[in-house]
Amino acid sequence: MSAEGVFDNPSSLSGRSVYDQDGDKIGNVGQVYVGDRSGRPEWVTVRTGLFGMKESLVPLSGARRAGEDIHVPYAKDTVKEAPRLEADEHLDPGQEKQLYHHYGLTAAGGIGTAAGTAAAGPRAGTSMPADAGMSTGRPAAGAGRPMAGMRGSMADEKAGHAEELIRSEEQLHVSTEEREVGHARLRKVVVTENVTTTVPLSHEEVRVVHEAISPEDRAGIRGSRIGEAQTEVTLHADQPVISKESIPVERVRMETEKVTERKDVSAEVRKEQIEYDTDQGDQGTRGKRGGTGR
Repeated sequence: MSAEGVFDNPSSLSGRSVYDQDGDKIGNVGQVYVGDRSGRPEWVTVRTGLFGMKESLVPLSGARRAGEDIHVPYAKDTVKEAPRLEADEHLDPGQEKQLYHHYGLTAAGGIGTAAGTAAAGPRAGTSMPADAGMSTGRPAAGAGRPMAGMRGSMADEKAGHAEELIRSEEQLHVSTEEREVGHARLRKVVVTENVTTTVPLSHEEVRVVHEAISPEDRAGIRGSRIGEAQTEVTLHADQPVISKESIPVERVRMETEKVTERKDVSAEVRKEQIEYDTDQGDQGTRGKRGGTGR
């Protein structure tokens, strides 16, 4: 279905979503421009950015309605690269000629032959309305006069269009890394202690034995005289002898063991918070919007 007969009401187009020939969304309708002779919508501006003050113009030639959406027979890049207008700027005839050339159209309604635009232009057989004239920018009924969708207009508000902000916040990611935190040393030192042990020691003692000589034995003892005399024996005794030797008695070594424990880690993270205010009412309203931390 062509644009003819379905885009007669400019105010009904404001804020509608615009899709390209492949079904990709280009943006939303901002302003609607009508022909100075036909009085019908011929061009719409499409907002393609969040806060851009300029809008891309796209013709309604060959466009079709799909529910509440508008599908135009052009590629998304073709629309984005089209000559742009400042918001609320009038469309003069020179600008309109540039737009016709960009989209491969002619002012008379035929398909133009501008290099590089035929592939993204309208499908064969589509054209601008036969009575569509060049815009003159007259304030009353010219094509350069936006009829609907002006920024801040009631029609735009009713369409529910709103600019967007992307709110971001930081997330805390904790990892671990192994670091050297100290040393453990194994060494041996010499200490002295007293050791007591019991050993058996023998020694000789003198015991005097008196033995009587029998008469029979006296005959064999001769030369016995009375006088002083002495005799002696050698006495023996055991003495402790101490010696020392070094012997290995034990192997001692150090080993490491990894122990895992849980520890709470705290850090500050930032997040963005959206604040808004309006000038509705006598005193206005203010508010905040933000996400919950994770």
